[in-house]
Amino acid sequence: MYIRTATIADLDKVAQVEAECFLPAEAATKEAFVGRLQHYGNHFWLLFEDASEAKLIGFVDGFVTDEVDLTDEMYEKASMHNERGAWQMIFGLNTLPAYRCQGYAAILVHEVIKAAKEQGRRGVVLTCKEKLVHYYAKFGFVDEGISGSTHGNVVWHQMRLPLAY
Repeated sequence: MYIRTATIADLDKVAQVEAECFLPAEAATKEAFVGRLQHYGNHFWLLFEDASEAKLIGFVDGFVTDEVDLTDEMYEKASMHNERGAWQMIFGLNTLPAYRCQGYAAILVHEVIKAAKEQGRRGVVLTCKEKLVHYYAKFGFVDEGISGSTHGNVVWHQMRLPLAY
């Protein structure tokens, strides 16, 4: 496996993985990824099968902000990224279906947590469907209940992992 942060050159691969991982109403568009990659490619971790980078098998992305809660506006406005922000948001955790249940998503979650600690963030925030609350709890995320997000017309739980300085 090989992990690195993203650049705009990764746009097509990222958009393809997103389309395979999320329903159309929940998936970010290719255009949204353009903004994300331009504004916070350094908060966009790509997981490749090996160092040849021939096969992108998953990624996790999200910007940094001083806002405490993840809002729907954040998904579409990459310009809200604040490199000095206190909270690392996670907008999406993607693993290709053929690579699921093999620990790859966990590798990406650990990578985000490690980076957030190294950067002195207060913590990491994400939203997930109810069926995934237990998954994120394994990493120490705490369920804060139903999120204000209605992204994709789905009920989301907001989860937070506070980090010690």
